[in-house]
Amino acid sequence: MEDRFFRNAMGNFATGITAITTKVNNEAHGMTANAFVSVSLNPKLVLVSIDNRAKMLEFIQESKEFAISLLSSDQKEVSMRFAGQIKEESLYDFEVFREMPVIKGALANIICTVYKEVEAGDHTLFIGEVTDLKINEGDPLLFFQGKYRELITNEQKIESI
Repeated sequence: MEDRFFRNAMGNFATGITAITTKVNNEAHGMTANAFVSVSLNPKLVLVSIDNRAKMLEFIQESKEFAISLLSSDQKEVSMRFAGQIKEESLYDFEVFREMPVIKGALANIICTVYKEVEAGDHTLFIGEVTDLKINEGDPLLFFQGKYRELITNEQKIESI
C-alpha cells in the first residue's frame, strides 16, 4: 500500500492539535503534534508519538520530561509555528508552569515525566506520567483531512440560517 493512501485514510480521523514542549539546559523547545492520547487513569498516563527525525526526540530523551498543551481554536498560528509552517526568527514567549514551558491560553497544559519510551516503526512513543495539569475554557483547534478545522456548535448553526 502506498504511503499517501495510508496517510489519506488516517487523515479521516479528526484530531485535536497539541504543542509538545520540553526544556534542555534551560532552553525551551516545542513542536506541533496531533498524535496524542490518554492511556490510563491509574496511574495517570498519556502518550505522544514523535517522528524519529524530529529534534524533539533527543530533547525529550535528554530531559526525561515534557509538557503537552492542547491548543484552542484561536491558536492556529502557534500550531503552524511549531510545525515549521511559519518561519519565525523571534523566540516564542512560553508561559512557565511547574518549571516547564507551556503554551499560554491553551485548553489544557499537562506536565509529564517519561514513564516509558517505545520505538514503533519510524516514530518513538513516549508514555508520560502526568504530574500536574491545568485547564482553561475554550474550543479546540481541530485537524481533519490535512486541514485545520473549527468546531461549530448548534447555536452557531442556528445563527447562520
